[in-house]
Amino acid sequence: MTAAAATVVAETRAWIDRAVIGLNLCPFAKAVRIRNQIRYVVCDAVDAGALLDTLREELRFLAGADPALVETTLLIHPQALTDFRDFNDFLGVADAALEALGYAGVLQVASFHPHYQFAGTTADDVTNATNRSPYPTLHLLREASIDRAVAAFPEAKTIYERNIRTLQALGPQGWAALREQGRRDAEDAKSEDRRG
Repeated sequence: MTAAAATVVAETRAWIDRAVIGLNLCPFAKAVRIRNQIRYVVCDAVDAGALLDTLREELRFLAGADPALVETTLLIHPQALTDFRDFNDFLGVADAALEALGYAGVLQVASFHPHYQFAGTTADDVTNATNRSPYPTLHLLREASIDRAVAAFPEAKTIYERNIRTLQALGPQGWAALREQGRRDAEDAKSEDRRG
């Protein structure tokens, strides 16, 4: 892994630890993080076509992988689809690729982006942070895993509303502080890797 890719992964892991798990935005994330079942793939594509090729490869990989080893994949693409509108438009292409490969009902693609914006919100609305990651990221998930998680967490439909309340309580300054701490965590992790 290149130094640049290692930085991307370190920052993404810190975001998962501080925001996704730390704020309990996804109650299902902690278990797969602890069991080291998250696959991190940094794609160096600079355009949608090259990203689509990598997405197809990763969908095939996840579909064939042992869930005990790889439960989910984060396909991080720092240079492609940096504009949120372009990224959002690509999600239809991603779903079409998933369906064309025969994985509808088996896998799904969730989306995270540094400039994520829900319909009906302004760009500076802190509630958008529920889906804001350090880099544009496609999250590849197993449908069976989602079904098990929902069965274990009957109030799954309330997660979105709870997350909105969490981010509103945190506020923009709190979110900025959390992101800054995540960057420091990533730097510390990289320093540990160099020493180790």
